[in-house]
Amino acid sequence: ALGTMLGKMLAESGGADQIALTITRVAGNGRISWAMMVIGLLIGLPVFFEVGFVLLIPLVFTLARRTSTPMLLLALPIGAALSVTHAMIPPHPATLLALSAYHADTGRTIFWGVIIGTPIAALAGPIYAKFITPRIQIAGHAGLEDQFASKDVHENLPPFSITVLTILSRFLLMLLGSVADLVSQPGSTANTILHFIGNTDIALLLATILSFYVLGQARGFSRETILRFTNECLGPTALIMLLVGAGGGFARELVDSGVSKPITDLALGAHVPLLVLAWLLAVVVRVPAGSATVAMSTASGIVGPILLHSHG
Repeated sequence: ALGTMLGKMLAESGGADQIALTITRVAGNGRISWAMMVIGLLIGLPVFFEVGFVLLIPLVFTLARRTSTPMLLLALPIGAALSVTHAMIPPHPATLLALSAYHADTGRTIFWGVIIGTPIAALAGPIYAKFITPRIQIAGHAGLEDQFASKDVHENLPPFSITVLTILSRFLLMLLGSVADLVSQPGSTANTILHFIGNTDIALLLATILSFYVLGQARGFSRETILRFTNECLGPTALIMLLVGAGGGFARELVDSGVSKPITDLALGAHVPLLVLAWLLAVVVRVPAGSATVAMSTASGIVGPILLHSHG
């Protein structure tokens, strides 16, 4: 819910428009598909996939019309980037659930999520888009394109640097928590403070509060308006929480009913690495269900206990 509030402030303040316009202006028409990937990665950090897609699709239609660029060349990089951030980088619900199941370190997960996720987004986004776009012809355009392309852009946009810093603030705090024992004496006051502000929930709370001021009050929004924004964005999170709960419950049913045991026994008997097993389970659930959240919660719920037992 806090991440959704931050994303709402990003949208209402014009911060998302500022990021998109700045990056596309710097990149130019020749590298616009790569610019869209970068935009998707940045915008995808604080918002869910669905929210980010709805937020950025007007930009896709507008740029496609203004630059005469094929739609797929712009849309696919954004979709790939949003999918990567949603599935690989905390504090999205699926990754947080996996972190809990695997007892993983948040800072390291963010680091490796960025290192591994960026090439994946590049391959599935700009590179694949360049390959597939000439092979798919989209005839005409729908009325939805006219509606989105005519969307007004905020006139008074927040500075690019402040907007990006607000988005990245929670990740910087989480990283501080991860390196707390390296930069301070364990058990000291400084160490305790770093661990506290580096906690996933606290870091997200502080980043959201920062957005209320930087993207809210500093942009002229009243307290009542900010409160209305936060209330409006809580509704869509209900479905996400339902998916997380359903995925966790489904995984628990598989474990408690014994259905998961033959699967894991077969995999372990065939000496399938746990990393590969987790990936296969996620794929098996993701393809029919279509939800990364459900797939990750199910896979982590099954493989997590096995991993702990094998190391314990």
